[in-house]
Amino acid sequence: MSVEHKRPEGINRDALQSFYFPPPDDLPANARKLLEEYSKISPGEVLPHVVEVREKAWKVFPYPCIGQFKFLGLALNLQPSYTDILSRLKSGQKFLDVGCCVGQEVRQLVLDGAAPENLYASDLHPEFLDIGYDLFKDRETLTSTMFAADTFNTTDSNFVALNSEIDIIWAGSFLHLFSYAATIDVLKQLIKLSNPKFGSLIVGKQMGHIDAGEFVIKGSAPTGNSPCTTTSTQAGSVEGDETTSLFRHDAESFKKMWDDVGGQTGTRWAVWVEQKEYQGQAKGVPKGSLSLSFCVERLS
Repeated sequence: MSVEHKRPEGINRDALQSFYFPPPDDLPANARKLLEEYSKISPGEVLPHVVEVREKAWKVFPYPCIGQFKFLGLALNLQPSYTDILSRLKSGQKFLDVGCCVGQEVRQLVLDGAAPENLYASDLHPEFLDIGYDLFKDRETLTSTMFAADTFNTTDSNFVALNSEIDIIWAGSFLHLFSYAATIDVLKQLIKLSNPKFGSLIVGKQMGHIDAGEFVIKGSAPTGNSPCTTTSTQAGSVEGDETTSLFRHDAESFKKMWDDVGGQTGTRWAVWVEQKEYQGQAKGVPKGSLSLSFCVERLS
């Protein structure tokens, strides 16, 4: 069953039209495998199904990740720590994907054998969660908890119920959406959600830059947090003359940030972070951009 989605207000649709890509010849192999094996869609129907879902979604919210088919991106299972993460989830530990977009990472975890009832995912926009149910055809069968919430809202009942409960948090293409100060606030919320025992993880990936610092863009980034709704390339996508500051880290500044937030929260963390030259195709990405992958383990 499909859900009628509400159109978001304040979106300059003409400015975003350049992000509307024609259908690809095929899908990434891991996305195709997920749709065939998890959603049980026949090989010949996978691409038409994805295109149909994309068309419906674009009419409602023309965000770059929708137009460019990036809502199919899978990254968690490419992380060095994935084997350990999956083993821990199979043993009953709890997982949260913050800024989950359509929830593709949760579906991959279920396919790989994680207990679905221990998987949680949040996004600022409930519409993206609905698209996920349509895309993966599991509205009536998925037992994972998918909920709409603003990560900055520390009193949200969904988050309050998970305080100190989450063993592994995934923050994919998420922390780079904010200024340094706002990122610290987000990390404090994630730490509050994190199980206080030794070994709890916060894992993710994000954009960075060789000259770490604040990057000011034209346009208003979402106050909440969905990797699907904005990137640093989205200048002018929202009406008005507002500007937004987004902090781009390198490996050293990322480690320092965890020292800062650890000092402010009375916690200690072991930080592994790897930086590589950005190899993506997104429009307008500044020269010197990096791709960061990280795994942060709680010590105390």
